[in-house]
Amino acid sequence: MRGWWREISGLVLPVSCGGCGEPRVELCTECRAELYGGAPRRVRPAPEPPGLPVVHAAAAYEDAVREVLLGHKERGELGLAGPLGTALAGAVRAGAVSAEAAGGPLLLVPVPSARRAVAARGHDPMRRIARAAARELRRGGLPAQVVPVLRQRRAVADQAGLDARSRHANLAGALAVVAGGERLLAAGRVVLVDDVLTTGASLAESARALREAQGVRTAHGHTGSARGGVGQAAVVAVSPAAFEINRNSR
Repeated sequence: MRGWWREISGLVLPVSCGGCGEPRVELCTECRAELYGGAPRRVRPAPEPPGLPVVHAAAAYEDAVREVLLGHKERGELGLAGPLGTALAGAVRAGAVSAEAAGGPLLLVPVPSARRAVAARGHDPMRRIARAAARELRRGGLPAQVVPVLRQRRAVADQAGLDARSRHANLAGALAVVAGGERLLAAGRVVLVDDVLTTGASLAESARALREAQGVRTAHGHTGSARGGVGQAAVVAVSPAAFEINRNSR
């Protein structure tokens, strides 16, 4: 009910820019440029958690980009999913292969939120952004669909305030692929997507769960930039070159 009210109110009430607060515009030209005006780049946290695949990010998690993400995620400004999806689509394209090489569509797998977080927010931010990204990719001629097959199989603590080692321990073994998800993953090229990369713990655990789900294995992918700290990167995607379907394992 809360999500429906936010969507309706966003159509009839005055809006302001989600990045800077400029009135009567959902996202101003300057903030839009910060979000997806630059080229997506390869990012690597330091220290890099074991099992983290190749990651591309649309922008740094700072200033207007941070405000836009928080507006959508925490304040229920659902219209911002469109611009965020456009940014995510750019990060996906940065490492994308052709649909022919992929053997099917790109399968965007969102990193899951805890059920209590989704209930508190009244919506699932990452799934909504992923759907917007898939639409943007299809408009550009790249087949894509959202496959939300990951779930939490045990409770985890809030990641806020935890250091890299604590985040990894908190999430270790926490995610799994839902029953029947393996068949869905076999239909194309897997791309993990998330809104923010901090330590890489969430993406590394998500990748582990996909590998464990029989049929998905790490491939040799782009190794781009030298190792180094990245701070925080926003609207991120694991390169599809980092995963391939291992059909021979079935």
